[in-house]
Amino acid sequence: MTTATAPVRRLGPADLEACLELGADRDWPREEHKWRLLFAVGQVYGIDDPRGGLAAVVVGTPYGDSVTAISMMLVAREHERRGLGRRVLGEALERTGTASALLTATPMGKPLYEAMGFRTVGQCATYGGTLTGVEPSGVSRPFTAADLPAVTDLDTEVFGAPRTGLVAALPGFTSALRVVDSPGGITAFGGAWPNTDTTVLGPVTAPDADTGIALLCDLAAAAPGPVRVDVDHRQPRVLEWVEEHGLAHRFTTAIMVLGPDFPADPARSITPVMLALG
Repeated sequence: MTTATAPVRRLGPADLEACLELGADRDWPREEHKWRLLFAVGQVYGIDDPRGGLAAVVVGTPYGDSVTAISMMLVAREHERRGLGRRVLGEALERTGTASALLTATPMGKPLYEAMGFRTVGQCATYGGTLTGVEPSGVSRPFTAADLPAVTDLDTEVFGAPRTGLVAALPGFTSALRVVDSPGGITAFGGAWPNTDTTVLGPVTAPDADTGIALLCDLAAAAPGPVRVDVDHRQPRVLEWVEEHGLAHRFTTAIMVLGPDFPADPARSITPVMLALG
């Protein structure tokens, strides 16, 4: 058997180390905490290298029957440009079976996604470093288990598709999870989670940029060191805030969609959970 004839198979947690090794082959960090969440809430597909390890991998995380978040597309260096990426992605899209798919693309991956019918609908800028001049806002409080139904409903309303499993996993995945109350109930929530030597500030969902920034301040106050923030270009006030407070632009990805649009509300989506999940 060769990589050309090896089947695409559904991977499980026992394949975690092989996924990390494939990522290292492409100079990706060993994001074990992130991968464990993806295995828990998504569907991981791969093609085995007959000599050992994985030749290609991709993650599809379906949200109901509406949309699948595609992520972690990786092909080993020695197997690139042989159609493995197209094959594993096509299989993942077929098996998840949702009406639409969503991903963020690097310049390297964008041509493949365009060839498979994805279209660009926006951009996301990633910033990193140490926040300066930031104080807790006091507008939020810690999340409690009783808040889960309201946070789940709010996330579905803003994202435009049900992410029940993902939201339910956030209390155990994040290092901080906070909500903002109003007389009508919870109007905002935000989380922070550890990734290698950085704390990612996301997701943050809020009715406006000012509330979102207040949540970012509260989350950053508990972060032990450098932070990462992914910001949609449709959030100019948040982009200004991260730059004003010392974070440096790292890279920009294209937000791409395959299939019909779904009813997301980008005005209230301040930062995603992660680029891999939206």
